[in-house]
Amino acid sequence: MIDFAAIEIETANHQPTSICSVSIIMVRHGQVVERIHRWVRPVPNFYSRCHTEAHGISARHTDAAEVFPRVWDEVAPIIGGLPLVVYNSHLKETYLRAVFSDYDMLYPNFQFECVCCASRKRFGSQLPNHSLSVLAAKCGFELGECPQPITKAEAVAHIALKIM
Repeated sequence: MIDFAAIEIETANHQPTSICSVSIIMVRHGQVVERIHRWVRPVPNFYSRCHTEAHGISARHTDAAEVFPRVWDEVAPIIGGLPLVVYNSHLKETYLRAVFSDYDMLYPNFQFECVCCASRKRFGSQLPNHSLSVLAAKCGFELGECPQPITKAEAVAHIALKIM
């Protein structure tokens, strides 16, 4: 796979519509050509403690942010019809379907590719688990402690370029 959009989506709470961050790494001809990160005002607009502890994002990041449709209108032309490469495609697709439905937006037929699934096929039991941090380290990318969403998207792109 040489042309794709690696995407990382974070949510503010347990609701799949509560997207609060969208990060995209655009890859063309096997090279990173663009990095995009946008904060999103989540719906519903509250942060659960467990989500903030997991990703470090809080209302201070998104109080002045645009709502999802405005953010998506900006990034959709950049993504075009490229496959979306993600970690945990089932979860990310659930988030996107929910927020598109919540805003009565027409849901495109995204082609999802999952680096976690690819890891399970490629490495199987060679890894202690297939978490993003373990997989990134296996592929030579260090995530560090509580990485920013754009860094997670970069890790997904790096992994995809190595194993897909």
